[in-house]
Amino acid sequence: MTGVNRAITKSSHSPIASNSSLAAREIGRRLKAFRLGTGLSADELAGKIGISRAALYRYEKGEPPKLELLDGIAAVLGVSLTTLLGVGAEYIPSALSFFERMRQIEAEAEQCVAMFAPLPFLLTTEKFDQILPDLLHESLPDSLPDRENALNFADDTAAVLLRRKQQLSTRRTNLVMLVSAAEIHRLLLQGFVGRHDLTSKVVRQRKDLARTEVQHIVDYLDDQPIGVQIGVLADSAPTTSFQIFRQREQELLAISPFRIGDLPNIRVGVAIITSAPDAVNLHANVAEELWQRSLKASEGRDCLNKLLRDTAS
Repeated sequence: MTGVNRAITKSSHSPIASNSSLAAREIGRRLKAFRLGTGLSADELAGKIGISRAALYRYEKGEPPKLELLDGIAAVLGVSLTTLLGVGAEYIPSALSFFERMRQIEAEAEQCVAMFAPLPFLLTTEKFDQILPDLLHESLPDSLPDRENALNFADDTAAVLLRRKQQLSTRRTNLVMLVSAAEIHRLLLQGFVGRHDLTSKVVRQRKDLARTEVQHIVDYLDDQPIGVQIGVLADSAPTTSFQIFRQREQELLAISPFRIGDLPNIRVGVAIITSAPDAVNLHANVAEELWQRSLKASEGRDCLNKLLRDTAS
């Protein structure tokens, strides 16, 4: 249980950091994330709100803009002013914006506790990285209006996700990852697929990749590298992914309907990021309970190895 205890403490932070420089920097990061999610370039957004691109970049880097200007920016980006300010909670309807916010938060996170389905993206191999764009493309229906823009959105989302992983390789963030045996069993049966009408050859390749990724998690459980702890849940687990981040100055909770892996979803849903103490602490309690009853080290390894044997064809 040391993993969760080290990663989560009871939060005493207010929804807005009292440090004004931190607040301005966080507003700038949200501004950039929401801009990326709309597909607007810096030039386009600057033109819509009547400022220079240079001024917009300064705001994104943490220079505090005037409140009336922020109000106009929020309107153009289609978010509320309170979301842009980070008051209470950020409600994020764009997967691209959400994953960019995750990248920003992880850049300063000392510890992260996460419940992922089906596998922790941050611990996947380069082989998964290579098929990620194809996987996201497959998840987009052929009949989708404006499919070309949707494909570009998928590519931008994949790029942000890969930057998150590259960023993690340069940091020493303590990771406590919880995975569901039921989700992994389903993944091994169907493979990493974006839809169900793929050729049998592709499905076979994606099932092989699923086995490679699960074996990679088994290797983590065997080696137990410093800074990475994995718990395997053999019984019931939450159906919604969540992550709890502990930074030097605040703690944050992220809840997401967006899914990367088998049958990914980057199109529909609203993610939430909040530093509200009740939300952070309640989810920390859930993480604590899940960690207590999860299978660690050799027990977790044996559980996953059994799934690999049972699904071998």
